[in-house]
Amino acid sequence: MYIAYKFVFQLQICRILSFLFIPRELSPELIRLRKLYPIVVLTGPRQSGKTTLCKHLFKSFKYYNLEDISLRELIRESPKAFLESNKAGAIIDEVHNFPELFSYLQVVVDEHPKSKFILTGSSNFKLLEQVTQSLAGRAATLTLLPFSLSELNTQSKIDTNRLILNGGYPVVWGKGIPVQDASRNYYNTYVERDVRQILNIKDVTKFATFVRLCAGRTGAIVNASALSNEVGVSVHTIQDWLSVLEASYILFRLPPFYKNIGKRLIKAPKMYFYDTGLACFLMGIENENQLAVHPLRGALFENLVVMEFLKRRLNKGKQPNLYFYRDQSQREIDLLQEEGAAINAFEIKSAQVFQKGFFKNLDYLTKILGKMAGSTQLIYDGEAEINTTENGVVNFRNLPI
Repeated sequence: MYIAYKFVFQLQICRILSFLFIPRELSPELIRLRKLYPIVVLTGPRQSGKTTLCKHLFKSFKYYNLEDISLRELIRESPKAFLESNKAGAIIDEVHNFPELFSYLQVVVDEHPKSKFILTGSSNFKLLEQVTQSLAGRAATLTLLPFSLSELNTQSKIDTNRLILNGGYPVVWGKGIPVQDASRNYYNTYVERDVRQILNIKDVTKFATFVRLCAGRTGAIVNASALSNEVGVSVHTIQDWLSVLEASYILFRLPPFYKNIGKRLIKAPKMYFYDTGLACFLMGIENENQLAVHPLRGALFENLVVMEFLKRRLNKGKQPNLYFYRDQSQREIDLLQEEGAAINAFEIKSAQVFQKGFFKNLDYLTKILGKMAGSTQLIYDGEAEINTTENGVVNFRNLPI
């Protein structure tokens, strides 16, 4: 009897969670731009919450999903008439599936400047290419990534390993779907299907090996030649695969610091995953106990923090201003952020105990940057914090951004 009641209780909780809306930090910027432009384009990974957010903010807008083939065929009969009938407000989902529509959008918004269209899509390359060609000056673009730490309200002290393992996808936090199930479905449905279709990949095994090798290189310098040798395909193919994974919001390549400071700097980017939950899945990490002793836990923690900087930047409608520093002497700073003429530097450590040696590379960089040197901060998993601009110490839940 107890088991039956427990099952019913858990089912009720899941039903409640399935209707839970977690406020998004991007909302004010999306509302602001909607008032300024006839078209707002919202891009981001599949399942990051784009549709939910748009429906929540613009309840009076009609909704259309262009993944529906029958709907696309119906609209194709008279695209302009379809748009004109919805000029008072429409959300058009996965719009990159109907590229011909962009030319008609250009005509309609020019004829009806007060039109209100929200376009969403999960293919950055396809979508932004069409926006640049057809809707220049008529559309604003924003990017919605999975939940940030602040959106998840991590002040409630969600365990660090759980944060890394779960990642940020709404289906995990909002609907209570176990992360292993969510990640497996995401990989099988979107990564393999979408990316393989774009690239016309014939050897599924090699591509699967490539994606898992990328996960094992989280936080490392991208080395296309090494990946080429391990996968058994050309360097050119590896570069194509990396570009499409990045355009599909699977991978993020953090560029190296490029200022001329009289040092020989590494020119290759570093590789991170947009979601640590997917990275853990690809590494074969199934639970928090496995993660706690995994040799790449530090890299996954770094991934989590780097993505948090990126999310907070994009949620304000701003372009990324993030880099890393590494010179030929192997001195490395995990994250640099441009702030006007200044360069803020951040060292990221998964440790819970502070060590003075953590500041060694930050002090070195401050000297060579000279007048460009800005704030220097250690970001770690410990409780003690030092609130100073120079060599401050902060818990990763309280990022200075």
